[in-house]
Order: sequence, then structure tokens, then C-alpha cells
Amino acid sequence: MVSFQKHIKYGSKEIDYELIFQDRKTLGIKVFPEGNVKVFAPLDSDTDKIETKVKEKVRWIMKQQKEFFSYHPLTPTRKYINGETHLYLGRQYKLMLVEATNNEVKLYRGKIIISHKKNTKPSTVLNKWYKQKATEQFNTVLQSKINLFKNYNIEEPEISIRTMSKRWGSCTAMGKVILNPELIKAAKGSIEYVVIHELCHLIHHNHNKAFYELQEKIMPDWKKWKERLEHSLV
Repeated sequence: MVSFQKHIKYGSKEIDYELIFQDRKTLGIKVFPEGNVKVFAPLDSDTDKIETKVKEKVRWIMKQQKEFFSYHPLTPTRKYINGETHLYLGRQYKLMLVEATNNEVKLYRGKIIISHKKNTKPSTVLNKWYKQKATEQFNTVLQSKINLFKNYNIEEPEISIRTMSKRWGSCTAMGKVILNPELIKAAKGSIEYVVIHELCHLIHHNHNKAFYELQEKIMPDWKKWKERLEHSLV
């Protein structure tokens, strides 16, 4: 296998891609969740013809990248100071910091109250609480939605919580669903959308027509919750 880094221009934009020569009969183009593009070509392919084929697929490539990028979480910088706003289940809360003898987080009258030991960072306490709540909420959502897939012969997946810089969720070939703890800051409907999105991937692994038809069937208003997810976590 031989590979080269290439790029093509489309208007004012440039698209980088990795050209990989393999022992295969046809040309294949794949866009990955991180936005990178790989072109798989037969060993005896003409590079000019490959570039022509890639140019013909530019609009499709950009559409796939846009879809994946819209699914990436926003990661605004937080200072963890009194009065700063933080999200939980789609609602804004003002931060209140209290130095104490134990570490604890409470919600009270529109505030997230972080009690923390003198040598413990409030961010550490809050992030631990977020992960605990994420585990509870995500599993609750899974339990409430898995029955919608009873006719598709899939087993109830294990949910794993993992921080990801570019994705809200993913699923493995072994059927495990991985969710970003940042998702706990989103509205419940958006969490349901991501869980359903990943459950649909256990049946259809790619973003093809069959995948979107299933997602539409299971959650007709998924576009609303996807859009809210994309624009709310700021």
C-alpha cells in the first residue's frame, strides 16, 4: 500500500485528502468523522483521472464534512468564577463557589453551588459531578428508547462516557455506545437525539439513505433537537 497527501481547489476552498493505492478494482472515497478524506485507488490508476473523479465528488465530500462538523461539540473556555453561567440539561445556571470541608455540587434556585476543599479546583469538582450525572441521565434515556428498536434485532448496548473533542457520540463494532459527558449540558431532547443517532448506527453503520430513514421513523423531530444541540452549548 502506497499513500500520498494531495489537495484540490474548489472555488476559494481547498480540500486535502490522502490518496492510497491498494490492490483493488474500483476507486473509493471516504469522509471520516474528523473531516479527513481518504481516496482509495487501484494500483495502476492514472493520477489525473483520480483527481478528475475527486473533483466530481467535491460537493458530496463537502456535504459529508458539513454533516460531521455540525455534530462536533462546542468547547468554550470557562473560568469557574462566581456569577459565570454554566449549562445543565439545557438550562443556564449561575456559578456560586463556597470553600468547604468537602466537595459537593448542588442545584438551587438557578445556581450551581460548588462546595470545594481549599486545595481542590472548582472545575475538578464540577466536571466529576457532570460525569456522574451524565452516566445516570444517558442510561435513563437509553432505557426509555431501546424498546423503539425491538424489531431490529439489536442487543441493548453498554454506554461508556468518554471526553471527545470533536464528537458527541460514537459506537464501536462490538456494539458499545460512547457518549461525550459534555452532552449532559444539552436539553433532554438533544440527548435523546444523540442516543437514537448512535442506536441507528448499530443497524446502519454509515450516513446513508437507510440510516436517515430509520432515524426519521424513530424520531420524526430529530432535526429540531440536532439544531438546538448545535447552537445551544455556548
